[in-house]
Amino acid sequence: MLIHDTIYFWKGWGGKLNLASGMCKLRIYDLTKAAEKGVATLRPIIVVVSDMPESKMSVRSCAGHIATMVTKDFHIDPHRMLWIEHYPLKYYGERNERIIPEIFEAVEFEWNDDRAIKPKWRILKPPLLDEIKKTLY
Repeated sequence: MLIHDTIYFWKGWGGKLNLASGMCKLRIYDLTKAAEKGVATLRPIIVVVSDMPESKMSVRSCAGHIATMVTKDFHIDPHRMLWIEHYPLKYYGERNERIIPEIFEAVEFEWNDDRAIKPKWRILKPPLLDEIKKTLY
């Protein structure tokens, strides 16, 4: 069940300079609140963050910082969360003839004092990718 669907603004660091601040599309799903109760999962909270063209920073470049802030702001246990970065389909070129395909990547973090560090990305593949797409669309 979708519990949050918003534009998330994160503050950077560097005082007034606010370095590495930005925004992303944020969707949070809680599988424990689904109408149909299925198989119990170890990570029932799915967080999906997507880049936005208006943002100065990409989600990937600030992954640990954003994950830390989201878990704090939304009171999420990071060990019960599946963090997914979504990069939408993009067209480019003189006549938009070139395509960068849509990508979903799961990101694993080490958690140190409630801070996400050392992100590791992996491309989602079926059947997990299919289930995530079913949840999103």
